[in-house]
Amino acid sequence: MIDEEAIKKHVRGIIAALGENPDREGLVETPERVAHMYKEVFEGINYTNREIADMFGKTFTSPSGSGSDMVVVKDIDAFSFCEHHMALMYDMKITVAYIPCGRVIGLSKIVRIAEMVTKRLQLQERIGADIAEIIMMATGSSDVAVIIEACHSCMTARGIKNSGSKTKSSHLYGRFESEPQLYDRVVNA
Repeated sequence: MIDEEAIKKHVRGIIAALGENPDREGLVETPERVAHMYKEVFEGINYTNREIADMFGKTFTSPSGSGSDMVVVKDIDAFSFCEHHMALMYDMKITVAYIPCGRVIGLSKIVRIAEMVTKRLQLQERIGADIAEIIMMATGSSDVAVIIEACHSCMTARGIKNSGSKTKSSHLYGRFESEPQLYDRVVNA
């Protein structure tokens, strides 16, 4: 579980280490606000992929079973924090696709899975792999694709300071990996 008291203490120390006065009017409540924010934005740390699959994995019998059906949810807005610098990954767009294997998951559950996974200290590549793994667990389908495009403040606001760069990652499993035309259908959906 997230230890808000420890976060408050350490944020106060960081403020002082920056040369600021943690007791000045604008900063006196900052440790508490940061601890509350961290509890919210890092909620996913509290759950394993299996627990997330169980939490959001209610499925229904697929209305058809042709094998060529595909479910695609595009442009899921999200953000996360890079585990290397605790810097923001922002303007993130996540696409999740799967081919039902007798069961379908509620569309809002796909978004909830993506949101919970991004609420961890992460790498963009792991976000895609974790979402795919959870979708596979929840639906029983091994045919899953997750495509993510995001800006990383560790590249845009510090270091190289390349404000126009975006990072795109694709995680393809099952038929999405072996049949490139399926990936094209997702990208062009």
